[in-house]
Amino acid sequence: MITYWKYDTCYVQDQDWTPNAWVRVDNPTAEELALLESRWQAPLDFVRDAADADERPRVDDEDNWLATIVRIPSRSVDADGDPEFHTRPLAILMRADVLITVSFFDNEVLDDFVQWSNRRHQPERRGMDMVLSMLLSSSVWYLKYLKQMNIMMKQVETRLEKSMDNDELLKMMGLGKYLIYFITSLRGNEVVLMRLKKRLRSIPYDEDLLYDVDIEMQQAYDTANIYSQILDRQQSSYSSVIGNNMNVIMRTLTVITIILMVPTGIAGFYGMNVPNGMEAWAWGFLFALVLSVILSVLIYVYLKRKRLI
Repeated sequence: MITYWKYDTCYVQDQDWTPNAWVRVDNPTAEELALLESRWQAPLDFVRDAADADERPRVDDEDNWLATIVRIPSRSVDADGDPEFHTRPLAILMRADVLITVSFFDNEVLDDFVQWSNRRHQPERRGMDMVLSMLLSSSVWYLKYLKQMNIMMKQVETRLEKSMDNDELLKMMGLGKYLIYFITSLRGNEVVLMRLKKRLRSIPYDEDLLYDVDIEMQQAYDTANIYSQILDRQQSSYSSVIGNNMNVIMRTLTVITIILMVPTGIAGFYGMNVPNGMEAWAWGFLFALVLSVILSVLIYVYLKRKRLI
């Protein structure tokens, strides 16, 4: 779908494109991609790269276009109703009189960018300032999703304190995977921003906006790193707890086995079908029983003093 957005005290959707308007392309069809090429001579080879969910962030010069791919966060829900977090590529094509964004995946970043700009009555952004604004909005959404992950981490931690459930451990592993996605994508976006800064030396731009992008992107990267480290330590701690619980169980079973070996050995010895001097004794069974109990108690006391149980 192609929509045209122009600035008239705020961003409003227009019926057709006018110079300096923003061309927003979401989940494009082959016909819409052909329109981009025929009307604006957009580099389709670069645009199609954004259809790859694993495409890395980068900056290229394509004819008269400054072509940029950044990774933006996205959120979905799995079959069980649990949230899933990913990052998806967003292609941004900039030329003197037009800016085109192409996204092959659903996301909340661009919708929020329009709503936030209109709500805050932001001034019109053009050219590189528009690209920086989108990077700023993307970084803010990274932070929003990271806060949601932090809440999920605390909920999983609370449930694991009550019971070491495999499902909760799997959820914790999933959160670790999402954090790695975020860290990798934010690092790639930082590299893109560094390359864009080199181009800003020769063109006018909003210095305050660039400063905000730097701060928000670094904060998102640091936050994701901190959460990832905390999660790694929690997983290590839970692994140690599980291993310790297993050791306690195995030690308890071993002690029980040792204690039960005494009556089993005595019963086996006196129960053999050979003469042993007790086969005709009326108190033979009671003697074997009492002996088994006494030896079992002595072994228990010995193990207790050695702190083996």
